[in-house]
Amino acid sequence: MRSEEEGATAVEYGLMVSLIAVAVIVAVTLIGTNLNTMFGNVATRIRVTP
Repeated sequence: MRSEEEGATAVEYGLMVSLIAVAVIVAVTLIGTNLNTMFGNVATRIRVTP
């Protein structure tokens, strides 16, 4: 009975880790996209035309 509980606990931890990983990936993707847009805007504003 104890090994069944340990197996269930391992599955629960695995699910939590995978959900956290998905949340981190989504957050990093959104931040990266926003930073790319921001730097693009800055580059456009400081670009000097000859």
